[in-house]
Amino acid sequence: MADLSGLIARVEAGRIKALSIKQPYPHHIFYDGKDVENRDWPTKGRGWFIIHAGVSKSELDTDDAEEMAMPRGGIVGMARIVDCVTKMDSRWFFGRFGFVLRDAFPVDLIPCRGQLGFFLPPPDALAALAEILRAKEAAHV
Repeated sequence: MADLSGLIARVEAGRIKALSIKQPYPHHIFYDGKDVENRDWPTKGRGWFIIHAGVSKSELDTDDAEEMAMPRGGIVGMARIVDCVTKMDSRWFFGRFGFVLRDAFPVDLIPCRGQLGFFLPPPDALAALAEILRAKEAAHV
C-alpha cells in the first residue's frame, strides 16, 4: 500500500464508499484469493472501497462453526476495484459482471448497518476505520 496516509485522509473525508458482501465471501477475498466480486450490475468506479459484511446468514453453512463465527454486520476490510468485466479466467467468477479486486486486507469488525449498492458508512464507522489504518501505517514505519 503505497500511500496509506492519502487513503486515511480519503476515509476521514467520507470519499470512499462501502459495498456489502455476504459472508463467507469477504473471508474468501481476504484469505483465499477471491479476486472478483460478482454482481448483476456493472460499475464504472475504480479504486479503493470499504468491504462491509452483511448480517445475513443466507450464504453460510449454519452447521459450520467457523463460518458462523465470521464477522458480520459491519466493516471488515478494504480492497481496490481495478476493472469491471463480463468474462474472467477465475474460479471465483460466475456473475453477470465481475468487479476485479486487488490489494484486499481485513480489519477487525467495525459495526455499522449496510445498504444496497455502494454507500457511505456513518462518520463514527469511518473514524474507527481511519484509526485502524493509522495503526497499520505506524506499524510499517
